[in-house]
Amino acid sequence: MTQSKTMKHWRRCAVGRNGFLKRLGCAMSRALLVTGIAIATTGMAEAGTPEKEDLKFGFIKLTDMAPLAVAYEKGYFEDEGLYVSLEAQANWKVLLDRVITGELDGAHMLAGQPLAATIGFGTEAHIVTAFSMDLNGNAITVSNTVWEEMKQHVPHDDGKPVHPIKADYLRPVVDKFRAEGKPFKMGMVFPVSTHNYELRYWLAAGGIHPGYYAPERGDTSGQLQADVLLSVTPPPQMPATMEAGTIDGYCVGEPWNQQAVFKGIGVPVITDYEIWRNNPEKVFGVTREWADQYPNTHKAVVKALIRAAAWLDENDNANRMEAVRMLSRPAYVGADA
Repeated sequence: MTQSKTMKHWRRCAVGRNGFLKRLGCAMSRALLVTGIAIATTGMAEAGTPEKEDLKFGFIKLTDMAPLAVAYEKGYFEDEGLYVSLEAQANWKVLLDRVITGELDGAHMLAGQPLAATIGFGTEAHIVTAFSMDLNGNAITVSNTVWEEMKQHVPHDDGKPVHPIKADYLRPVVDKFRAEGKPFKMGMVFPVSTHNYELRYWLAAGGIHPGYYAPERGDTSGQLQADVLLSVTPPPQMPATMEAGTIDGYCVGEPWNQQAVFKGIGVPVITDYEIWRNNPEKVFGVTREWADQYPNTHKAVVKALIRAAAWLDENDNANRMEAVRMLSRPAYVGADA
C-alpha cells in the first residue's frame, strides 16, 4: 500500500461516525497498515529460500485458527519448504510470552495483541503481523438461569425472540442480583481482546456499567464502579466455568458458544457482528526481530496461510465441512463436529 493510500485510509477513519468501536477499529487497522508497510520494506528482494525451515507455531483452541490447521494438513507449509509443528497454548498471555521469548516462532493472536505489546501495555515487545486470520466470530452467551429471567423482557415475534437482543433486557436481571447482594459476573478472554470491548460496549448500551480501568491508580481490574464484574477466562474453559456457576455469561469465539448450546447449559444472545461489524479479530503474529531475521521464511508462511484461506472460501464454501471435521480433532479445537 502506498503512503498516499495509507493517509487516505487514516482520514476516512478520522472523519467517520464518532463511535467508540469505529475509532477503535480505525486505530487497529492503522496499526496493521503500518505493520504491513514495515514488513514490505524489510525485504524488498524476491522471496528466496527460507532461512529457517523448522518452525513451531502456537494457537488457542478456537475455530479461527483454521488457516494454520489447513495449511498444515493440506501440505501448504511443506510446499513452501517449511516443516511446521502446531501447538495449542493454555491462554493468550502464555501464547504471547512464548512468542516473545522465542519458544514459538509465531502464533494465532488477538488482533489487539501486536498493538498492545508494541506500545507497552502488559508485556512490552515489538510484535508485527502480515496476515489477518478472520473478522468477527464472537458471541455473547448467558447461562440458562439468566436466560429464563432475561427472556421475560425480550420482545417476541411468533413465539421467538426478536434479534438482536439488547443488554437492556439483561438489566433487570443484573438489578435483581444486586438487590439480593450477589455479584453478576461475566467472562472475556483478555483485556486487549475485541471480546472485552464488545461485551463492555453491549452492556453500556443497555445502561449496565461494565466498570473502569484505572492503571494510573494501580488498578487494572477493569471493575471500578461496575454493575457487572468482567474477568479473564481462557476460551476453552468458558462453558465449564459458567456451568460451575463461577460466571453467569461470557463473550468468546466459536465453538465455545455453540458448546454451551450442545451441553444444554447456556443461550447465545447476540453475535459480535451485530455489535461491531467486520471487526479485526485474529492475526498471525511474530516478533519484529524474527521477521527481520527470517524475511523469506516469513513470506513463505504468509503464502501458505493465504492458500489455506482461499481453500476455506473456494467453491462457495464447499470445503467448510471438511474443515469442521479437521478442527474437531483433539489436536486442534477438540469440540464435536
